[in-house]
Amino acid sequence: MRVISIGKNEAGQRLDKMLAKYLNRAPKSFLYKMLRKKNITLNGKKAEGSEKLAVGDEVKLFLAEDTIEKFSEPVSGLQGIKKDTVRKESSPRELPFPEILYEDENVLIFNKPAGMLSQKADREEASMVEYVISHCLKTGKMKPEDLRLFRPSVCNRLDRNTSGILVAGVSLAGLQEMAKLFHDRTVHKYYYGIIMGRLEKEKKISGYLTKDHGKNQVVITEKPLSEESQWIETEYEPVSVGKRVTVLKILLITGRSHQIRAHLASIGHPLIGDTKYGNPEQNRLFREKYKIRSQMLHAGELTFPAMEGACAALSQKTVTAPLPEAFRRVMRGEELKI
Repeated sequence: MRVISIGKNEAGQRLDKMLAKYLNRAPKSFLYKMLRKKNITLNGKKAEGSEKLAVGDEVKLFLAEDTIEKFSEPVSGLQGIKKDTVRKESSPRELPFPEILYEDENVLIFNKPAGMLSQKADREEASMVEYVISHCLKTGKMKPEDLRLFRPSVCNRLDRNTSGILVAGVSLAGLQEMAKLFHDRTVHKYYYGIIMGRLEKEKKISGYLTKDHGKNQVVITEKPLSEESQWIETEYEPVSVGKRVTVLKILLITGRSHQIRAHLASIGHPLIGDTKYGNPEQNRLFREKYKIRSQMLHAGELTFPAMEGACAALSQKTVTAPLPEAFRRVMRGEELKI
């Protein structure tokens, strides 16, 4: 027999939905059969599966351990982390975590390095989700068993080669509330970028973004090219203007794939280091001179609106992420001198 104690991350959902997560390889017919035969009970009583769970409820599985394991996925949540990601003698629980900018029982905010995926793109490669799970296991926020019913996840995305602030929900309430904020665009997202050329005035630019699925690129136009075209708005202000490059602070008003990179390139000022939308020759020169390995784009600030509930501690606060060393190398260079 196995007893599942319902906590805050499991409460509020139907019993059958919870069982489908816990025994995620079991057919629904098996789950309902076990409920009918009282091999699965709720608070010691027969259940139908439609009951809403509350904190403190107990679900008992009168099943053999090998049956439970047969119908369950592995619970580590860390599949796909390559062997060379961490020293051989280290366990997945000891994966080095990026710089933490804010942490409480519901939310984890950290500074993602360039080169790391926000979310898994294929089965063989790790992403920040796996690192979040690793951190939760290592710090005791979660036990491996908890991953059967809830998995922490990131709430916003950054391109692989964009560094900066990522937000993760490490409780169900934190994940839901943060995901809603990003979906509703009530969080103000500020980026820092180093572009080719001089931009001396603050400006809001707009247009239509259309994705070329074959090339995995987007194009920016004044008028929509198809029904898939999306309206975009980007606002920027110069922070430092040099003779060859400009450091911008960028407000992402709409949030579309590759928006900042393609939008700046469309007005003739691509990001330094951007291999998809930038200038190959200029990128080569900056790579050789400043040893940069990614585009000069960094998610540097998040300002949260007034909030209540699980995320109230972040209400009207601003979280900042320090600029990467590659940024600082370019900013110390002669290109920013007048």
